[in-house]
Amino acid sequence: MIKRLWARLSESFAPKPASIETGNVPRHVAIIMDGNGRWAKKRGLPRMAGHHSGMKTVKRITIAADRLGIQYLTMYAFSTENWKRPKAEVDFLMKLPQQFLEIELDELIANNVQVRMMGSRDNLPQHTIHALEEAVSKTAGNTGLVLNFALNYGSRMEMLDAIKHIALDVKNGKLDAEAIDEDAMSSRLLTNDIPDPDLLIRTSGELRLSNFMLWQLAYSEFWFTDVYWPEFTEKHFHEAIETYQRRGRRYGGL
Repeated sequence: MIKRLWARLSESFAPKPASIETGNVPRHVAIIMDGNGRWAKKRGLPRMAGHHSGMKTVKRITIAADRLGIQYLTMYAFSTENWKRPKAEVDFLMKLPQQFLEIELDELIANNVQVRMMGSRDNLPQHTIHALEEAVSKTAGNTGLVLNFALNYGSRMEMLDAIKHIALDVKNGKLDAEAIDEDAMSSRLLTNDIPDPDLLIRTSGELRLSNFMLWQLAYSEFWFTDVYWPEFTEKHFHEAIETYQRRGRRYGGL
């Protein structure tokens, strides 16, 4: 029943453009979901309304990514810097993962989506941690799209932690200093078991990375749009994929 509902909802979306090459979709897409507050302000609504509307876009783009055969979708949900926002807004943001998963978890399970979370659990409310841990546990055996939420995540903190682990391993004789290479670093990051993003999408017209996956995005393709996250549709997502497919990825070569 749930799988049929997901399929009907998926069919109601814009069809996959014929110009998208099925065999050349990015394996991993990362998204900085930006502009919720500005979208709400533009409509005379409280910022919280923008965040709530943005939650619906997460489902819409998850379905679109799944339909295209994308294997990993990482969503930047809350950064280590977002704690600077007003407490009422932070408290609301901390409730969104629970609300989203309460509504969508059964569909995610039925459609073979695996939920993951990367980031620090420090300072996260217990209800947020519980909702995420439940979703991760219940979908751990799924083999389809990996929906990876970056929550209380900061790339500089992630890299510093990796460097500390490397230093400790060298100190304890587990790693020779001469053997430190990119693999040694990558294997100690929170993304150690998933590929680096092929494509980064950022909404709302901002042209910066905002401390997001700085190591992993070294050779990713970037796609920016002025569209706010709550109004980002599958058509915009398809446009990003089409642009990605027209680019040549040389990784520093010719």
